Amino acid sequence: MAWIVIRVRGTLHARRDITETLRYLHLTRPNHATVIPESPDYRGMLYTVQGYVTWGEADPETVGWLLKERGIAKDGSRLGASENGSTPSLDELARTAIADGLDSVPGVRPLFRLKAPKGGWRSTKKPFRQGGALGYRGPTVNDLARRMG
Repeated sequence: MAWIVIRVRGTLHARRDITETLRYLHLTRPNHATVIPESPDYRGMLYTVQGYVTWGEADPETVGWLLKERGIAKDGSRLGASENGSTPSLDELARTAIADGLDSVPGVRPLFRLKAPKGGWRSTKKPFRQGGALGYRGPTVNDLARRMG
């Protein structure tokens, strides 16, 4: 399985380890998202940056939709614009992203540039369980990603 990680806040006055971890996750700006595999290494990275991102379990339909709507190839072209017979289908790319993360998908940039969520963010300073937008949110991250698409 995999997680969808969405950056919520900027890094003004953030510690150096937090900014480096966000860079390793390819989350360079707010409203950027990525798909990472569930592993203890990535879990530690998420706990390091939990005050700046929100994450949850990725749904294959949502990852496929994000690849179609917001996916960009390494050469800068849109993935959903045209599909040639030589390139893998979006369903195959989504299955690869769910299994191994977006980094392992060949020919695809490892991030999605999303819009601000329709309806706005909840508090960007509180955890999700306290009525905010930060930290672990479970499968509801798929709804958030669709609102941002």
